[in-house]
Amino acid sequence: MATAFDLAFDPWDPAFLADPYPAYAELRAKGRVHYFEPTNQWLVPHHADVSALLRDRRLGRTYQHRFTHEEFGRSAPPGEHEPFHTLNDHGMLDLEPPDHTRIRRLVSKAFTPRTVERLKPYVRGLADELASALVESGGGDLLTDVAEPLPVAVIAEMLGIPESDRAPLRPWSADICGMYELNPSEETAAKAVRASVEFSDYLRELIAARRKEPGDDLISGLIEAHDEGDRLTEQEMISTAVLLLNAGHEATVNSTVNGWYALFRNEPQLAALRADPTLVPTAVEELMRYDTPLQLFERWVLDDIDIAGTTIPRGAEIALLFGSANHDPTVFEHPSHLDLTRTDNPHISFSAGIHYCIGAPLARIELAASMGALLEKAPTLRLTADPDRKPNFVIRGLEGLSVAV
Repeated sequence: MATAFDLAFDPWDPAFLADPYPAYAELRAKGRVHYFEPTNQWLVPHHADVSALLRDRRLGRTYQHRFTHEEFGRSAPPGEHEPFHTLNDHGMLDLEPPDHTRIRRLVSKAFTPRTVERLKPYVRGLADELASALVESGGGDLLTDVAEPLPVAVIAEMLGIPESDRAPLRPWSADICGMYELNPSEETAAKAVRASVEFSDYLRELIAARRKEPGDDLISGLIEAHDEGDRLTEQEMISTAVLLLNAGHEATVNSTVNGWYALFRNEPQLAALRADPTLVPTAVEELMRYDTPLQLFERWVLDDIDIAGTTIPRGAEIALLFGSANHDPTVFEHPSHLDLTRTDNPHISFSAGIHYCIGAPLARIELAASMGALLEKAPTLRLTADPDRKPNFVIRGLEGLSVAV
């Protein structure tokens, strides 16, 4: 069995980061699982395996509901990283049942389909404003002028964060999310810890204010959410709010810029979309598949598991390659071809199983609103310079996207 390091998989190589999909094809052709020594992970590249393992309870986002660090053969995180881990480990994305089940049930009482539906006019109005401002300026950076402001403002509006307090949200989120990359540096960890402390302190004050004066916002809803006498702890509310911001806007921001960059490189598809804006819903799904914003999702092996005759032992870590799964030719016809009319599109960009993205409906609304507004108000939108890729692998995005109208 070839290891991933013997193949073309190199998540620190700029050439790989620019286009990882040929390396994924090689991984799929060489087998169903590959050990990658630099990160001590087992890479899983096939759609069927990724989809199945996302639902397999022998794997977990954490192991601490069953084992101590020592029992699992792992070292505890450094003490100086504690604020980040306290914040991260109380969010439902990194919990397993029964804690995950309880928190998701309570959060779902506040973050309802009705909550999301009520935001639609705000999302559409803001998307129109941002697109109009871009047109009035004759162009700009699609990342900073449209892609970033929209989801950050929407999540902040939903949470009830005043406009005057929103400036630090994006930097806090970016610093925290740096810890989700492979082998983060101590500098990255220090930034994440500082952001975790500052963001948590801010939310603690906001929660205290909402306890005194509840509003029509998600923070107030999380305070009120209860089930048979059970309520969220303050830390669970803080971690939930941060998770909704981080996961909610990182995927939308990167889907927006990755998507438009793909469209600019596929002129016939862009022309078809401009000619028929009713393609927007399938275009959103296809663009999320075509250049996936979250390339990798990790799972701990809680009980020995067999993949294609290879036993992955308890204590190991599996890296599920979403980007590769979304280009698997056994599932997607001509996967390297961008097809905005693709209707048979079981991409896994929002994950699957119990950790399926709770904010997926809101992300789809934001992406459709943004795309629709730009198609309407900037029908001749064009790329003015080739963008640089962010030097990240797990969260895939661009440094910017310069456009003119």
